Amino acid sequence: MAEDRVWRKSSYSNATEGGECVEISFAQDVLVRDSKNADAGTLTFSAPAWRAFVQRQP
Repeated sequence: MAEDRVWRKSSYSNATEGGECVEISFAQDVLVRDSKNADAGTLTFSAPAWRAFVQRQP
């Protein structure tokens, strides 16, 4: 359940008041949510899909 997980704020999040903030929780899967609206839901990625996403080169 998402409430029971440890969340980490992205180092790329805007630190200003009202800024854009993304939080990530790692377990067997990876959950991503908007920290300003944590109850709005999450995106769920498998661990391999998340690795491919963050390793992608532009």
